[in-house]
Amino acid sequence: MEKILDIIEGIAYEKGLPIESVTDAVKDAVIKVAKESLDSTIHYDVEIDKKNKTLHLYQVISVCEDSDALDGKNMIPLSEAKKHDSEIKIGDELRYELSLEDMSRNAVNALFRELEFKIQRLIETQLFDKYKSQIGKIVSGNVVRADSLGNTYIEIDEIRAILPKKNRIKGEEFGVGQIVGAVLKHVGIDRQNGIMIELSRTTPKMLEELLKLEVPEIKDGDVEIVNSSRIPGERAKVALKTDSAKIDPVGATVGVKGVRINAVSKELKNESIDCIEYSVQPEIYIARALSPALVISVAVEDKKAIVSITSEQKPKAIGKNGINIRLASMLTGYEIELKEIDSGTQQVSSNSTQETQKSSNIDILSSLFKE
Repeated sequence: MEKILDIIEGIAYEKGLPIESVTDAVKDAVIKVAKESLDSTIHYDVEIDKKNKTLHLYQVISVCEDSDALDGKNMIPLSEAKKHDSEIKIGDELRYELSLEDMSRNAVNALFRELEFKIQRLIETQLFDKYKSQIGKIVSGNVVRADSLGNTYIEIDEIRAILPKKNRIKGEEFGVGQIVGAVLKHVGIDRQNGIMIELSRTTPKMLEELLKLEVPEIKDGDVEIVNSSRIPGERAKVALKTDSAKIDPVGATVGVKGVRINAVSKELKNESIDCIEYSVQPEIYIARALSPALVISVAVEDKKAIVSITSEQKPKAIGKNGINIRLASMLTGYEIELKEIDSGTQQVSSNSTQETQKSSNIDILSSLFKE
């Protein structure tokens, strides 16, 4: 094939593929068609002459012991091979060039179909690897349509992704042409439809990625998101920490007058977001996770936490429809059980005065919310 290198370079440039990958695809296509149109039992090899930009097809025959020459097409006895080259030895190869010009029209057409197929697979593989590396990141694109099931289809560069109804915040509606951002949740390959991309706006990762975009301290790594939990469109909690004594992780994330956290909340359909400071002490961490409720004490047993709390603070700890305690449990990884204590009948182990009791309660609260 004349000027095959020019063809390879042209394909690589047009499709945005590495020249080496296109070259391998061309070689594989030629070998496959040769097996189909010439002889499927022969061992073939393809070489490209870079100087003349031409392609050559060879039959490859291995030199073996005279007694081992059982495959007459792909093996040649040493004694016979020496007739061609007196210095040849066992393990060497003889290569005979086959003319591509003798290929039938059907074989040529098959070659172009096979090459087209392989190039398409290369493109899909490259795109697959590209989007696979972006899993967990926010991508954006234009809405192209919505189906009868409520699924939204979004065009992201050269791929059409799906935002299933279950992955959409309740009440969200997107119109055709609208730009929508979502987390890339899953990338797969379907035999009929090629690359399939699933998006989500309900995963906690969406919240975390939005915070990275909005809060420079998180993006730069000065503030770390330890964990987050969400009930999409309603409420979320995010645990933050920093190794810098000069940075308040909660204050930096919330921003002046709440400007940063409000921007994130707006993107999530006004989802209420609680920011808390992470603690390596599970008791303190759990107590903070239950905010805005103030707890008396926390006792941890394996992955269960017994939280003592007054009757006045209990509704805050539970939250509307149990949302606060559920989020706290998801955030910390502990099963949380509330133990109600009547604030009017709390007892101490000694005959302390009422002032001593108040001081003790203040010390407990202080130890829970300050490290």
